[in-house]
Amino acid sequence: MPTIQIETDELLNAALQLPQVELEQFVSRLFSLKARERTSVLSEREAELLEKIYQKPPADRQQRMNQLIKKRQSYTITPDELQELIELTDQAEAFDVARLEFISELAHLRNVPLNQFIQQLGLHRVSH
Repeated sequence: MPTIQIETDELLNAALQLPQVELEQFVSRLFSLKARERTSVLSEREAELLEKIYQKPPADRQQRMNQLIKKRQSYTITPDELQELIELTDQAEAFDVARLEFISELAHLRNVPLNQFIQQLGLHRVSH
């Protein structure tokens, strides 16, 4: 396979030109590949878990949540919008719970304490 040399700034500029959804998919895939590189040979389950851990929730859902949160904070949210916000929040929480379960399973497979493993992966808390 031929290789090409790309300067870091060129790569960053090219990535920034991607639409938001594609950029998030690119970053997610990059983290997954980098995590695989950092580890020794991964089992199929470990690779699957890493892919799921670095998966991001849909950007449009987060944008809508942010809109509704602003409306709630400004006391202009309608009852239907409030119900939508509650449903989106429930979905976000379910996504986070599933992600934590994947992280916990992988930490267990590697026999590493959960907090230490989260730091090793370079994960940070996500605010919704």
